[in-house]
Amino acid sequence: MKANTAASSPEACRAAGQAPQLKTQATHMQAPRQKVLVTGGGGYLGFSLGSSLAKSGSSVLLLDLRRPQWELSPGTEFIQADVRDEEALYRAFEGVDCVFHVASYGMSGAEKLQKEQIESINVGGTKLVISVCVRRRVPRLIYTSTVNVVFGGKPIEQGDEDSVPYFPLEKHTDHYSRTKAIADQLTLMANGTPLPGGGTLRTCVLRPPGIYGPEEQRHLPRVASHIKKRLFMFRFGDCRTRMNWVHVRNLVQAHVLAAEALTAAKGYVASGQAYYINDGESVNLFEWMAPLFEKLGYSKPWIQVPTSWVYLSASVMEYLHLALRPICSVPPLLTRSEVHSVAVTHTFQIAKARAQLGYAPDKFRFTDVVEQYVRSTSQRPCGCTAPTLLRLLLGLPLLLGLLALALHLLGLPRSFV
Repeated sequence: MKANTAASSPEACRAAGQAPQLKTQATHMQAPRQKVLVTGGGGYLGFSLGSSLAKSGSSVLLLDLRRPQWELSPGTEFIQADVRDEEALYRAFEGVDCVFHVASYGMSGAEKLQKEQIESINVGGTKLVISVCVRRRVPRLIYTSTVNVVFGGKPIEQGDEDSVPYFPLEKHTDHYSRTKAIADQLTLMANGTPLPGGGTLRTCVLRPPGIYGPEEQRHLPRVASHIKKRLFMFRFGDCRTRMNWVHVRNLVQAHVLAAEALTAAKGYVASGQAYYINDGESVNLFEWMAPLFEKLGYSKPWIQVPTSWVYLSASVMEYLHLALRPICSVPPLLTRSEVHSVAVTHTFQIAKARAQLGYAPDKFRFTDVVEQYVRSTSQRPCGCTAPTLLRLLLGLPLLLGLLALALHLLGLPRSFV
């Protein structure tokens, strides 16, 4: 918490002669509450983080363009604003002790191809957040980054913060990873910035993999939708390929601990540091997702397709999406970076977070999350199956890719052959 001693009030002075117990109670009641702000507070992680902080006694501001779909917890307030609006940020940051910068754009699906939007939010928004933190004398800033800042399709096994460098910006195949890497570096470089009137801005970044948990709205529903449309009948990549995931509660825990580790009470141990955060386990995606196929009543993918074919198909899908965007929206089934994530091992140690932050991830079962998801969706009206035209549009890139490969018309990265 921010080191800040409140001025003595007349009531506190009168209480000085009372019994020690009463004096302690009066002082405790007047202790200032920590005021924190979460950008992206309308999203799954941001809202979960804000709710947890409010339950622990903090005064929480959730800032986002979209209102949360969940009911606000006592002690939280929603501010509808854009992280690219400097004036709105300046008003919102007044009196804030700590900012959690969670907001970002372009994580998955068709969003990943919207370059201008991704650049303006992930890079431009982060620059403004840092600038306003300084102007408003906010002493702590925690940035929610991603493992993608160091991963770009080359294998990483149990990487740590010291041995794995940033992936070259110009070699990223998607704008999200590239811009998150820039924002990650901007946040760390801002550490130690003097604040007007005294004090120092202290920053750190957390790098999680994919997030899962109850009511998660991005990864699981998207995969489930593809399964129901029979679009995931095939699998690719080696069965030995591994990756990490993180449960939302573990990621919230890491954020809370990081904020504490930027205080004098903790010796500013997290100042200027980056941390990989995950559940402490590595899994194969197709095996990990098996409960979802089972609970939805479908068999696991049984057609093994060469990764090179899938990568080529993803390239064609991206091209078609961009070419047809002025006319209609044809969302890509997979993007090139998503093929990388599935087919190439990238796992990370959490020893540094354990040692410096006291991070201790709880054990969660993906099966439990799937069961909760299936129960919640079974209560909704069932929609019709995907139209034949949509299936053809989504399947066309794969067919074109196979044809192109067969004719040897397009070269492929050697790591995927």
